[in-house]
Amino acid sequence: MQTVTVLGATGSIGCNTLDVIGRHPEKYRLFAITGYGQLELLMEQAQQYAPRYVVVADEALYEKACELAQQYKVDAEVLCGSQALQDVASAPEVDAVMAAIVGAAGLLPTLAAVKAGKRVLLANKEALVMSGALFIDAANQSGAKILPIDSEHNAIFQCLPQDFVYGDLASSGIHKILLTGSGGPFRERDLSTFSSITIDEASTHPNWSMGRKITIDSATMMNKGLEFIEACWLFGAKAGDIEVVVHPQSIIHSMVQYIDGSVIAQMGNPDMRTPIAYGLAHPQRIDAGVSPLNFSDIVNFSFQTPCFTRYPNLKLAIDACKDGQCATTRLNAANEIAVEHFLDGRIQFNDIALVNEAVLNALPSVTVNSIQQILEQDSLARAKATDIIRGKFLC
Repeated sequence: MQTVTVLGATGSIGCNTLDVIGRHPEKYRLFAITGYGQLELLMEQAQQYAPRYVVVADEALYEKACELAQQYKVDAEVLCGSQALQDVASAPEVDAVMAAIVGAAGLLPTLAAVKAGKRVLLANKEALVMSGALFIDAANQSGAKILPIDSEHNAIFQCLPQDFVYGDLASSGIHKILLTGSGGPFRERDLSTFSSITIDEASTHPNWSMGRKITIDSATMMNKGLEFIEACWLFGAKAGDIEVVVHPQSIIHSMVQYIDGSVIAQMGNPDMRTPIAYGLAHPQRIDAGVSPLNFSDIVNFSFQTPCFTRYPNLKLAIDACKDGQCATTRLNAANEIAVEHFLDGRIQFNDIALVNEAVLNALPSVTVNSIQQILEQDSLARAKATDIIRGKFLC
């Protein structure tokens, strides 16, 4: 029996995690679930899955959350705030933590779980994008086990040899990691029409069901860029060890190419419950509720090289990965602000990459060696992105 905390329970990953846990009550029990604004859903989850704690990230919503807990007859203690998130992620009773809070907000509670030596199911790619070496060092010091949940990184993890040595791909006979991506909804759209892309168009992914922010990132392929950065840290790879491949069908989730010419691929229907179940049960496998692939229904597999003219955010992320921690922290922060403004209707779709590039060009590079310095650079980039948007796009 594993005791689990789910950070970001009301998001897509969180909901799927609870679905998998609910299928195996003999294996998993909930310690805590956390959410931000979807309080009704959070209380419905608490009612159904009976965690010990329910945590609301926004302190301003605490009283409303308590009222709803009474209304839904939730038998759990309601907590709130950043420290509470960190506490339920690092509590001694907790065995595993699903880190599924979207964006920079997930960094501190995820890092708290890592420092406490937990089994961390990492779906919050921004934690590694923002803190890279500090995150990995903390895991090494505490003995935390990091299991990647993003479908691509989970696929790579499944394709690696059992004797894989972190940071030494050559010793395992690995030539290259092949990181696949669907290319999003605008893979074949006329580039001249990108300025007219609507929020609804960008918020609809052809294969995956995800939250709004991640869906926009998939449309710009920033999501793939962030995954590129994350893969470097997860597997100790260099930028030159990873190749992004556009695979529109989203059936092959990623591949590992070996020096003998072999390519090992992990395949499955595009359903996040598969990597979630693999992370929860590793090294065993459990039923995830996912239908098996029906190969008679698959017409073909196709692959393309991503075009940086179509996906400038992908190039920005790869270049930031080469430049180092400061650049990746700032890029993530700038992108969160740009996507927020796009979703609010304040800038156009193709302005997202322009804002991100402008922020990277406007700020001189510095060395970051602590979480405090990382958070300072995150805040600085957000402020600069906001200023650029106000001055260039909203005047």
